[in-house]
Amino acid sequence: MTPEFVVNFAQEAIKVTLFISMPMLVLGLIVGVAISIFQAVTQIQEMTLTFVPKILIVLVALLFFSSWMLEQLMQFTVTTINQIPYYIR
Repeated sequence: MTPEFVVNFAQEAIKVTLFISMPMLVLGLIVGVAISIFQAVTQIQEMTLTFVPKILIVLVALLFFSSWMLEQLMQFTVTTINQIPYYIR
């Protein structure tokens, strides 16, 4: 195993991780910004008002995107396992 291989493998793993987590992070960000704007307009500074909707939207996104996320993880894992003989050389 060369250092280039290790770096490339780590980069691919990080890309897959970011790609999989992106839908939940983006939806949480959108809801968070919308709630922050709502709080600024109405001057309501309730802490639970920010957490509960973001938690709910992330859970809904997780339920909605879970099959796609699992497919992406399985594809990465299968590719990694299939290439083990080439890694040993």
